[in-house]
Amino acid sequence: MIASLEVKRMTDEELVRLYVENQSNRYFELLYSRYSDKVYRKCLMFTKDPVKAEDFTHDIFLRLIMRLSSFKEQSRFSTWLFSITYNYCTDQMRTNRKKAEVPVDDEMDLPDEGGDDELMEMEAHRLKSALGYLTMEEQSLLLMKYQDEVSIKEIADIHNLSESAVKMRLKRAKEKLKKRYMETLIFVTLLLAKFIAWMKLNK
Repeated sequence: MIASLEVKRMTDEELVRLYVENQSNRYFELLYSRYSDKVYRKCLMFTKDPVKAEDFTHDIFLRLIMRLSSFKEQSRFSTWLFSITYNYCTDQMRTNRKKAEVPVDDEMDLPDEGGDDELMEMEAHRLKSALGYLTMEEQSLLLMKYQDEVSIKEIADIHNLSESAVKMRLKRAKEKLKKRYMETLIFVTLLLAKFIAWMKLNK
């Protein structure tokens, strides 16, 4: 029997192997404790409903426990789990025919990577608004790349796409996001200008 402290120090991948070999709940429970809150917050980004996010989280972990034996360690466990989460949420929201506005998580950090400077400079609240106008597939790609820091190769493997196809989809999603962000910025600037002019007239 492996000591509890030793189990807690194990990597996610080691826990998956042990669960698959022994079917012991203690290994799955530790994975659940590490990731349930993160999965819940990602579900909440899509649903904007705490109760529904809890239901989604429960369903995702039920799916996970059935799929652990298929995890081949071609990517990090967290990447694999988050891809299941995004795919599940996207499918559910599409089924319900709802246009999900995905807010920017407080922890979302856009790394300084070639061509991404404009994204980094976007103000969070306008970026949040602009994200809502992307398709859920576009939102998922951007969040996987910039929030979860999943590599291009990992995204390509997860979605069964070539790396060049992933890069092209990310490029189009970023361009669409920037365009919508600028439209929002211009609209706010015009409103502000009109308000200032009105204030001057009414002095």
